[in-house]
Amino acid sequence: MSGRAPAVRGRQETWDAIVVGSGITGGWAAKELTELGLRTLVLEAGPMIIPERDYVEHVPPYRMPYRGWNDRRALAAEQPVQRECYACDEMGRQFFVNDIENPYTTPDDKPFLWIRGRQVGGRSIMWARQSYRLSDLDFEANARDGIGVDWPIRYRDLAPWYSYVEEFVGISGQVEGLPQVPDGVFLPPMQMTCVENAVKEAIARDFGDTRMMTIGRTAVLTRDHKGRSACHYCGPCHRGCITKSYFSSLNATLPAAEATGRMTLRPDSVVHSVIWDPARGRVTGVRVIDRQTGEDLEFFGEIVMLGASALESTRILLNSTSADFPDGLANSSGALGRYLMDHTMSTGAKAKFPGWEDHGYTGERPNGIYIPRFRNVTEPSPDFIRGYGYQGWSTRQGWSRGLDMPGFGADYKRQLTEPGVWEFELGAFGECLPSEENYIELDPERVDAWGIPALRVHCEWGENERVMMRDSADRAAEMLEAGGGTDIELLTEITAPGLTIHEMGTARMGRDRATSVLNGFNQAWDAPNLFVIDGAAMPSSACQNPSLTYMALTARACHYALQAKNRGEL
Repeated sequence: MSGRAPAVRGRQETWDAIVVGSGITGGWAAKELTELGLRTLVLEAGPMIIPERDYVEHVPPYRMPYRGWNDRRALAAEQPVQRECYACDEMGRQFFVNDIENPYTTPDDKPFLWIRGRQVGGRSIMWARQSYRLSDLDFEANARDGIGVDWPIRYRDLAPWYSYVEEFVGISGQVEGLPQVPDGVFLPPMQMTCVENAVKEAIARDFGDTRMMTIGRTAVLTRDHKGRSACHYCGPCHRGCITKSYFSSLNATLPAAEATGRMTLRPDSVVHSVIWDPARGRVTGVRVIDRQTGEDLEFFGEIVMLGASALESTRILLNSTSADFPDGLANSSGALGRYLMDHTMSTGAKAKFPGWEDHGYTGERPNGIYIPRFRNVTEPSPDFIRGYGYQGWSTRQGWSRGLDMPGFGADYKRQLTEPGVWEFELGAFGECLPSEENYIELDPERVDAWGIPALRVHCEWGENERVMMRDSADRAAEMLEAGGGTDIELLTEITAPGLTIHEMGTARMGRDRATSVLNGFNQAWDAPNLFVIDGAAMPSSACQNPSLTYMALTARACHYALQAKNRGEL
């Protein structure tokens, strides 16, 4: 990217808009605001990424110093939290933060794994790309169950923005006509394997209309689209994508913003806080610490949009104190930092599928199957509220099965030259209820490498999540058994909060300024020219992957912001 410019403390140039963060939502804000005619400064805490230099997707393990197994000592010393994510390997670890420079704390009995990426493109470089719409089953859930606050919008408000985003991003998927997971604007779907098709047919046969399996809806191109090439199934998506086949801000939205000539992208800019002008009742810009030099800087803008990720954006607001907002900017409701959510993950089942040894596959499909939510859709469950969906995949065992396989000599080695038996795993992603007891605050003692207070995170699963996930394991097993699976293994251990990397809440939108931080356009009740456009805005989590919803909300907020600006309201 060009357009980067150094800043000088006290320089009085005022931008039409400042966007904090360059990931999924920051990239969309940059694209929309610049295309709408606004001179926009995009601030990113981490370094610039140049794909030709920094992506190592096609580098084979034998060319890496540790053969793809990582320098375990360096990981343990520098990235003890980040290494819990599968994508933080020897080829992709540069896209994850150094935990020593970026600390946070938790109570000893409440672990939270905060997976972060600080670079231009953010976590959009290594996200899993699953893209699903929320429905009114989700938007109405809080009001229906009397939990949290009611969403200030409904599906009809966001549907056109889902379509707008999908058309640009390129989502491959299958039209299914399910009300709980509305169809979108799709590129051709990827194909299922023979075993997946067999299980799909068995689910339809044994469970009728109550359950179904489809191919995943993923932000990966199945045909050339808007100057980006179709995926060639190479596999290691989390290391970057030199062909731009998967969607990321680095691949798509930031180049679109740059093409307007109205974006200035400044990496290595760690935002400390937002500047509040009590006389005007508006924010006027942001305070920044240069990541490399430690210099204190200030940037001024008529509109400020925070898209640094849910916890980072809220951390910035908590650190933006004043006489008007002693507990954090835009926090007159007291809800700032509260109602943290993530999706439950890793429960389900896996099984072997003998009898398909004459079937194989080519390449590494960057996608799996999806079984949409079927609990509490038409009939209430007596044991829990809300629901879960499954993501899964089938594959044939590779040579590594030899670690546990009995045998010796030439016959043993010959067996390992052929793929093994088919396996199929279903993993559930479950909804987390918003709870005031799950929250973040500024740690009174710890600071990061730039002297900014670190977060202290309080989060744990509730009884509803635990009961729901036990149910998900049993239901996964019965579906795999129906499809002919053998040696079925239940997966019953839920990962710690944070590891699903779908953190949401802490600056929720709502209908009432007394109980929420934002209105239905991601606009702060207390500061009309301040918008929070990432997962912090979510009042509930649903069970679908949330990034598509973040993008749609961001595009909608940007167009609203311009209209409000033109009306003189900001």
